[in-house]
Amino acid sequence: MTANSSNSTLNSAQKRGILLTIMAIMAFIAIIIAVFIHGLNRPYILAKSELKNNGVFLFESPRSFKDFDLIGDNNKPYKLSNLQGKWSLVFFGFTYCPDVCPTTLVRLKRFYEKQLTTGLASDTQVILVTVDPARDTVEKLKPYVDYFHPDFTGVTGEFLDIHRFATQLNIPFSKVPGGGDNYTMEHSGNVAIINPHGHYVGFFRAPLDLSIMNKTYPSIRYWFE
Repeated sequence: MTANSSNSTLNSAQKRGILLTIMAIMAFIAIIIAVFIHGLNRPYILAKSELKNNGVFLFESPRSFKDFDLIGDNNKPYKLSNLQGKWSLVFFGFTYCPDVCPTTLVRLKRFYEKQLTTGLASDTQVILVTVDPARDTVEKLKPYVDYFHPDFTGVTGEFLDIHRFATQLNIPFSKVPGGGDNYTMEHSGNVAIINPHGHYVGFFRAPLDLSIMNKTYPSIRYWFE
């Protein structure tokens, strides 16, 4: 009886040991799988040279620029502090633009919606700064940018203030002579990239390529945070 009892106890201990070993192995395998899946979902970080080869113009180091005094589409002052705390994509255009502006804003909308799925939209903002403040009032800008996406922001102000801001971001624009009240504006279609410190890091070249933007944006954030 004593021998049989000892064997029975030994067998139970062995079974518990085997069970614990199997559970430990399964837990280890689950961790490995989770790390692997996380690695698949994590975007591949491109080298700086690869970013430039993919059509993104980036400075060697982020550039600071002077503060500015503009007006947001909520009719409140819009300053450098509004570009801090988030990544900002800044496009200069105007609501009467017949082609480049709506096309660019549609692409920015699609880009932004993609970031909503990747989790990067929470600290990304898209801003349209008008180059035609004489016609693009706050009342005009607000519904215009909302049409493309309610998270987008429109910015206006005095012409010279806008011009000074645009010059700091290497964005040229000018009024086309003639046309009377139906004049048009010439402007760059590039989209300036500003990091959460409010520093200018580079720009997406026009015409925008969505595949390039989506491919490079996580790496731009990594290198220029």
